[in-house]
Amino acid sequence: MRIILQRVNAAAVTINGKDRHAVGAGLAALVGFGHGDSEKQADYLAAKMAELRIFNDENGQMNRSLLDIGGECLIVPNFTLYANAKKGRRPSFTDSMEPGKASALFDYFVDVVKTKGVGVKTGEFGASMLVEIENNGPVTIILDTDEIMPAGK
Repeated sequence: MRIILQRVNAAAVTINGKDRHAVGAGLAALVGFGHGDSEKQADYLAAKMAELRIFNDENGQMNRSLLDIGGECLIVPNFTLYANAKKGRRPSFTDSMEPGKASALFDYFVDVVKTKGVGVKTGEFGASMLVEIENNGPVTIILDTDEIMPAGK
């Protein structure tokens, strides 16, 4: 499972040119799933995302989490996070999880983030989306369970 996480002043997604979902200060998360990802990875990254200390304290140090600041999160599904561009000029997406399973895991991930006490707005799985992000910092962090999740978790 992969997340491109951005600290934002504001973020919004417009779905199919009509529905707009917006958040204020907090995080924008582009989320992708690969083969073999499960609720275990979703649980781990939901906690990591909510508790990651990437917001400034009163001294300008990154010591506060999304939960600490009472921030919101825009979560957008993005299968292209598993693009493979090693050969040729057209990326392959064969490493992305099959859409039906990925959609269900996305919904599960969103629900877990909400149970952490985070206000959440989302994009729509499989829809055409326009994402607006006002990155604060800029702070952008890549979370990939293949790299950061301890074995056996």
